[in-house]
Amino acid sequence: MWRASVLTLFPDMFPGPLGISLAGKALETGIWSLDAIDIRSHTTDRHRTVDDTPAGGGPGMVMKADILARALDAIPPDPRPRLLMSPRGVPLRQSRVAKLAAGTGCVILCGRFEGVDERLIEARGLEEVSLGDFVLSGGEVAALSLLDACVRLLPGVMGKEASGVEESFSDGLLEYPQFTRPAVFEDVGIPEVLTSGDHAKVAKWRRAEAERLTKERRPDLWAAYQARKSPEKGPKT
Repeated sequence: MWRASVLTLFPDMFPGPLGISLAGKALETGIWSLDAIDIRSHTTDRHRTVDDTPAGGGPGMVMKADILARALDAIPPDPRPRLLMSPRGVPLRQSRVAKLAAGTGCVILCGRFEGVDERLIEARGLEEVSLGDFVLSGGEVAALSLLDACVRLLPGVMGKEASGVEESFSDGLLEYPQFTRPAVFEDVGIPEVLTSGDHAKVAKWRRAEAERLTKERRPDLWAAYQARKSPEKGPKT
């Protein structure tokens, strides 16, 4: 079973959307499990304080290292990676999602306020992960997204295993355009190649469209894709 443990100030946010659709069915059938841990349950004062003012001054509050350490240390040691959802983390990529899904699960700490005491991050070896160059109110929404991305790749979750192969980022490209019935929508028909029955032509068209979209919309992905395609230059003979 793939196991997810989420440390949060708002455990009621889980499973949230992960409790419905494919992820919800997989949760019910035991393909994966989710444990939402309330960080405040590891406080010791009557006010259940989890944050304090930033050292050196400045706005906002910072999550306390000692409280978070107790919450993390209460989880029995295991090989699961320990992640911190953070806008300054390494951007999440499909390749990282696939590695996480292939493992035994993950432990996710959801940050809030101005962030987490740096000493906690270093002492517990947390891997900072970001969904992109934007800031959320907290790490919970980011954690839900990461878990959804992982769970859908677990064996038995998606109806057809091929569904996870020919999609955006699986081959370093964006996914090709998709069409279905009706054959004509507002005077626009489905590309003839897709109804030709010629599987080789369909595959060629899809590859060309995936390359076109990637080149137009994601120059960064296109450059990386081109670099992988180029043969390595060896010594001249």
